[in-house]
Amino acid sequence: MSDHLYLAPRSKAALVWRSVAGLSALTLAVSSCSSGDDGEEAGSSEASDAPSTIVLINPNSNEDSTQSMVDLAEEEAGDQANVVGVSNEAAPPLLTTPQDMEDAASGVVDLGIEAAEDDDVAAIIVSAFSDPGLEELRDEVDIPVFGIGEEAFHAAARDGREFGIVTITPDEDLVESFQEKADSLGYADQYHGVQVTPGDPDEIVESPDELDEALADAVRESVSSDGSEAVIMGGGPLSGPALRIEGQFEEPLVVAVVAAVDAALEEVGSAA
Repeated sequence: MSDHLYLAPRSKAALVWRSVAGLSALTLAVSSCSSGDDGEEAGSSEASDAPSTIVLINPNSNEDSTQSMVDLAEEEAGDQANVVGVSNEAAPPLLTTPQDMEDAASGVVDLGIEAAEDDDVAAIIVSAFSDPGLEELRDEVDIPVFGIGEEAFHAAARDGREFGIVTITPDEDLVESFQEKADSLGYADQYHGVQVTPGDPDEIVESPDELDEALADAVRESVSSDGSEAVIMGGGPLSGPALRIEGQFEEPLVVAVVAAVDAALEEVGSAA
């Protein structure tokens, strides 16, 4: 992971999302360096050497959350890829139940299909921990699609580590879905369950200090009571808080967005 914030240059290829018929469409605006044949040739050469683009889809409609995750993804990607984010405007600002995830899936698929139509887009990240629409989108596009939940499980379980999850969403069915994911990915023996922060998730996310304190307490419980050797921060919006509190722990906190970006970069690099 990068030691400093690096914002991938966008002066030559600015990625812009615009609303069309209720959906968000991706357009690529390429500005030439100068006029004339020499400028066009130089612009063409620079475009061919430009980094690939990773599209990060936030399955909820919270623009602040989208930007926060994009900032984190850009820092992790450095100059290896450009990252552009888009929010699912048809979804609520926070997804807290399996029904929320199911309702958000169609919007994720629509946005992903549109993104994949651009030749400069090399990979897509579905940036909600339950990975809504992930498998459906994979069936619809020819570029790799990564879910932050799935990649967080892979990262946490690496080298046989036992791991748990911390989340702010108390829905029992949603919590049960984490066990199902561990089972489906082959990590049932390593998975040690979930610690949920107390209180209303919609309220706690509005207070960064309260959120950080609650998450830190939940991480301690996951380590001391559940025996976790690594702890997944269960939610895309929890990535920022995870970075703020990780210094309090010897055990690694798995940041789901970072795990997905790393997987995407590995795939994009191997395909180059």
